[in-house]
Amino acid sequence: MVKWFDSNYHYVKPTLQDNQTFKLASDPKPVREFLEAKEAGIITRPVILGPVSFLALGKADRGQSAPRTSRSMSQCSSLTSPPPSSRHFAPAYKAITSIGTAAPKIVIATYFGDIVHNFDVLPAFEKVAGLHVDLVRNPEQLEPVLKHLAPGQILSAGVVGGRNIWKTNFKRALEIVESAVNALGKDRVIVATSSSLLHVPHTLESEKKLDAEVKDWFSFAVEKASEVVVIAKAVTEGPSAVRAELEANAASMKSRAESKRTNDPKVKERQASVNKAMHERKNPFPQRYEQQKTHLKLPIFPTTTIGSFPQTKEIRIQRNNWTKGTITDAEYEKFIEKEIEDVVKIQEELGLDVFVHGEPERNDMVQYFGERLTGYAFTTHAWVQSYGSRCVRPPIIVGDISRPAPMTVKESKYAASISPKPMKGMLTGPITCLRWSFPRDDVHQSVQAQQLALALRDEVNDLEAAGIYVIQVDEPALREGLPLRTGKEREAYLSWAVDSFKLSTAGVQDSTQIHSHFCYSEFQDFFHAIAALDADVLSIENSKSDAKLLKVFIDEDYPRHIGPGVYDIHSPRVPPEQEFKQRIEEMLNLRYLKPEQLWINPDCGLKTRTWKEVKPALTHLVDAAKYYRSQVAAH
Repeated sequence: MVKWFDSNYHYVKPTLQDNQTFKLASDPKPVREFLEAKEAGIITRPVILGPVSFLALGKADRGQSAPRTSRSMSQCSSLTSPPPSSRHFAPAYKAITSIGTAAPKIVIATYFGDIVHNFDVLPAFEKVAGLHVDLVRNPEQLEPVLKHLAPGQILSAGVVGGRNIWKTNFKRALEIVESAVNALGKDRVIVATSSSLLHVPHTLESEKKLDAEVKDWFSFAVEKASEVVVIAKAVTEGPSAVRAELEANAASMKSRAESKRTNDPKVKERQASVNKAMHERKNPFPQRYEQQKTHLKLPIFPTTTIGSFPQTKEIRIQRNNWTKGTITDAEYEKFIEKEIEDVVKIQEELGLDVFVHGEPERNDMVQYFGERLTGYAFTTHAWVQSYGSRCVRPPIIVGDISRPAPMTVKESKYAASISPKPMKGMLTGPITCLRWSFPRDDVHQSVQAQQLALALRDEVNDLEAAGIYVIQVDEPALREGLPLRTGKEREAYLSWAVDSFKLSTAGVQDSTQIHSHFCYSEFQDFFHAIAALDADVLSIENSKSDAKLLKVFIDEDYPRHIGPGVYDIHSPRVPPEQEFKQRIEEMLNLRYLKPEQLWINPDCGLKTRTWKEVKPALTHLVDAAKYYRSQVAAH
């Protein structure tokens, strides 16, 4: 399961074999659903992943090469993504457009980036009816795209954002559409959303508790469909036909730009004072590690978890009771303290080396922090599909971000007070807070990331002052933010993303150990950025990758410490102790890591597991680590 391009939506990669063949299913879902709608009197436009994208987004079976596209596969195609070269498209779309006189009109849809670098592909599409482009993400591509359209070909202009919840700026969108109409004529231009509306909530009408000022700035899927209609009507019938809508939209744009929620002079002033030295630890890792060894007194192969422990039914009930006000703050705090005490006791019994407080007070790894920062807004029913039936309710960044008060110090300090073992503070990093929220569209994302980093820097420093000397700042969404195209655009993103992480973590003493965790960790193609984070310890999701991710650490001679996940927490299966030993042995025998670099931990947090699964699995993990300590000591 991996991310869909640079979104937080997931899909399962199809595994393809050499000499793969395809055939249409006997009852294909897209056809069935089209006929169902048609029977109800609604003619729809089916949307289907194109053959080249299907193959590019799949993976070859181990040792196999990627397959060729067959005619039966190419019969299911209307949506495509930027390709390696035109030779991949020509045979597929020759087959599609040669079906016969009854063939449907095909619109090739691209999004999440521009197609300027792939104009050599367009001749393969000469016989298709139209081309859709994302003019929200890349409005500058309009002019060159217009020049490359085939005679008579329609342009689908994606001017209503399909990835974010902000109202469309009608003035700006109309300028784009009118430019296209001036070049092509009204009959060759379609007004559309930039991408599927899968990525935004259903309707703003469900939000009864949103502040009226903020709600006026938003547009969800139903509202975005209405925006498409308004823009099209303004072009075809003239602005006077939708004057009320245009005036209301202009008022919303003005309100948002001038709002005190949007602009905080103190935040801007602090950002202006950020300098290069604030991004660097006091000394390089070798000097830091010497101090950390003395300070933390950890054994070789130290054991820890990634942060969360099971969120039991009782925890969810009590959090809900507290949210609804049926129990007092004091009662809820007492309950949380008891949960922390229980988790600490369990870790002592298991024999782990670095403890966590278990995060019983946290709902979501981004929402929890957003609720404690200024500049965020939250919805009640704005759920967005993440995968299958799993949905998320992303926070919304509405203005400049700051931290009014400590967010995690109380719980971590309490946990540290009841155990002599090192206690690990747990924070979500600036890029993940940004990527798993709906970001602002009026300032660059690097500005928002820096504001988040400064807020987290204060939290990191406060944790250290409270006696927390191991602090984990998780960045699982770092890869998700990568621009689709390699080169300057990707390097620019990695530069400010890495700077944001370093700004949030570099203010501590050398003796304080900074950890970071990465899941969805296919980072071989940007490993230099992972190394540049300068975290003392990285933990990565590894058990499902057959250790292939670890090879990059020896290839790049990674100098710091790493905790490759030794078991898959997404499964209820409890691996036997021997399996843990085998994984550790593989890492050491293949010389991916030196013994002193290796931490032993699960793939990810244990929030979704049960205690009956967690306790035996961690027992086996600790016993395997102890076994290898004895082996090292014997030699």
